[in-house]
Amino acid sequence: MATGHILMVGAGLSGAVIGRTLAEAGFDITVVDARSHIGGNCHTERDAQTGVLVHAYGPHIFHTDDAEVWEYVNGFIPFRPYVNRVKTTARGEVFSLPVNLHTINQFFGTTLRPEEARAFIAETQADTTIDTPQNFEEQALKFIGRDLYETFFKGYTMKQWGCHPTELPASILKRLPLRFDYNDNYYRHRYQGLPEHGYTEMIARILDHPAISVHLDTRFDRSQAAGYDHVFYSGPLDGYFDYRLGHLGYRTLDFERFTHEGDYQGCAVMNYGDADIPYTRITEHKHFAPWESHEASVCYREFSRASGPDDIPYYPIRQVREKALLAEYTALAETAGNTTFVGRLGTYRYLDMDVTIREALDTARGFLDALETGRPVPTFFRSPL
Repeated sequence: MATGHILMVGAGLSGAVIGRTLAEAGFDITVVDARSHIGGNCHTERDAQTGVLVHAYGPHIFHTDDAEVWEYVNGFIPFRPYVNRVKTTARGEVFSLPVNLHTINQFFGTTLRPEEARAFIAETQADTTIDTPQNFEEQALKFIGRDLYETFFKGYTMKQWGCHPTELPASILKRLPLRFDYNDNYYRHRYQGLPEHGYTEMIARILDHPAISVHLDTRFDRSQAAGYDHVFYSGPLDGYFDYRLGHLGYRTLDFERFTHEGDYQGCAVMNYGDADIPYTRITEHKHFAPWESHEASVCYREFSRASGPDDIPYYPIRQVREKALLAEYTALAETAGNTTFVGRLGTYRYLDMDVTIREALDTARGFLDALETGRPVPTFFRSPL
């Protein structure tokens, strides 16, 4: 068994999974988090007024093709099956997302079969003059054509990212599927579900080990690192260095909470594609636990904006300026010594939960292997660049 004292900065998925893996390997683990709760942005809590289990920082749906990760989370808490069926209100109608055969037929007033719809989009909608898309808008025009793009993606994207789609990379749209069947499951992953008692309970169980101590409302300072054999840091990469080179760009979210007696919108997620609607979506949280029954409902309108110094960072922007600054911070991180940067904030990348857990497991195992073989422990097990 290995021995030593490890400091985990952050009590979210990365910190919990790495901490648990190393605790089981014989290390003493101290976890610190600046917030008053564990779970990071996955934090869930019971609303005192309605009893609804609320995703406090916006909904998190677990979906993965990674069988080991699925078995890992289910080893701590039972997951209930859940299919994410997103709707969108646009131009005075409600449509199904992602864009599928139902969406196409409803939007164009047709009754096309799959191959007919495929040919219709390719021959009458897609912009075939665009060979290599250079930005989000060009990718959309080449992919689905102007009508579908302007209805479902242009306004929503401008609200979400705070800029015109021509300023965003084409790669963002490549994650959004176009389907020529009636499958309205937002994801195609083999395993999909939600933890029966919420993510915070799941993370609490992961952290429940005699070698792990958790300290909330505790802000990390680099001077603390001297008392530990190694530090795993899942906070903001630029924050570790007190933003000495400047702030990496993020988008953040504001939430407008309201309650409703009964069922407010009949679904968990309703997007709003029109640019003149200021919010991007409304989420109704009792629908994220369909196995429960609640008379009242808790809903949130979501507003996206640029993240300021005191805001919670959500989505890394990763445009040209941010990538240049990221390269500078990455080089600076290599000088930190006995510190490994992990997770969404520590590597300045957008990560789904299953990928976060996979990378945390691989990082902990890679750390143990480095110690056993005498190799240096990497500053990044997955490069941010």
